[in-house]
Amino acid sequence: MQLFKSQMIRGFCHLYDGQEAVAVGMERALTFDDSVITAYRDHGIFLGRGGTALELFSELMGKKTGCALGKGGSMHLYHRKHNFWGGWGIVGSVPPLGAGLAFAHKYMKKPNVVVAIYGDGAGNQGQLYEAQNLAALWNLPLILLIENNHFGMGTAEWRASKKVTHYDRVPYIPGIKADGMDMFSVREAFKYCKEHCLAGKGPIMLEADTYRYHGHSMSDPGSTYRSRKEIQGMRQERDPIERIRKIILTEELVTKEELKDLDKKIRAEVEDAAAKAREEPFPSDDELFANIYKADSGLVAYGCDRRKTKVEMP
Repeated sequence: MQLFKSQMIRGFCHLYDGQEAVAVGMERALTFDDSVITAYRDHGIFLGRGGTALELFSELMGKKTGCALGKGGSMHLYHRKHNFWGGWGIVGSVPPLGAGLAFAHKYMKKPNVVVAIYGDGAGNQGQLYEAQNLAALWNLPLILLIENNHFGMGTAEWRASKKVTHYDRVPYIPGIKADGMDMFSVREAFKYCKEHCLAGKGPIMLEADTYRYHGHSMSDPGSTYRSRKEIQGMRQERDPIERIRKIILTEELVTKEELKDLDKKIRAEVEDAAAKAREEPFPSDDELFANIYKADSGLVAYGCDRRKTKVEMP
C-alpha cells in the first residue's frame, strides 16, 4: 500500500490482508505438484506457492527480476516451478482456466488436483457455470475455491446476488463451507476436498468465509459501503494472524519474546526485499515485443505511433 501511494507500483493493486488464512490453510493440504490459479488478489497466494518477497516486490514495481520479468505487475504474478499459473485480471475467467488445467492433469494421469480461486464478485458470471458443467461432465479433479469476502467492487454481496452462499449453488457439484479466517478450518476443508477429487469423484466447491480489510483495490476507499466500526470489529474478533498468535501463546509453544523476535525478523526481510527491488533494473526496450511471436514465424510487429514503423522480430 505504501509503495502504491508513493507511485512505485503502477496500475492496479488489490491487497490481500485479512484473507491470509485461506492461502496458508490451502498450502498445508496441497503440494507444489498440485496446480493453483487465481484472480488478481494474488499476492498471498504467490507467497504461499513458494514465491519470494524479492520476486514479488520486483514484479509489483515492473522490474526484470520479477516473477513475470516485470511484465505482469500486481494482477499477474506467476510461479511455474511450483505450478502457480498466475493471477488473472478478468473477473470470472479463472474457473474455465482451472477446468482446462484439471483436464490436463486427468489427461496426463497426474495424481494431483487443481485449485481455481475466485471471489464472490465473480460468482454470477456465466463462464463460471459453463466451467462447472464441463468439470462435472468430465469428472475433473478440480477444487473451485470461492474466497467470499462479502464485497465486490463497492457492492455488498446481498445487493448483487439473490443467493449469497456459493458452495451450494450447483446441485450436481458437492460443496462445503469453511471459516476463511481460521487456518485450521481451511486446512481440514482442503484435505477433504483433495481426497474427494483424488478418489475420482469429480469437482467440488469450497467456500471460504473471509474478509478484506481494505477496499476492492487501491482506488476504492472501502468505507463507503460498510462502516469503519465493522472493519475494526473484524480485526479485533476474527483476524487470522492474531488467532494463530493466541493459540501459539495459549499452548505455550513459544514465548511472547520469541514471537516479537520473529515479527522483527520478518519485517526486516520485507523491508530489505522492497529496498532491493527498488534498485533492480526495468526490462530493456527489446523486451517489448518478446514472447509475442514465435521467433522463426517470419511475423512482424508494428509500433503504435502513426507512422506504423515496421519492426523485424528477432
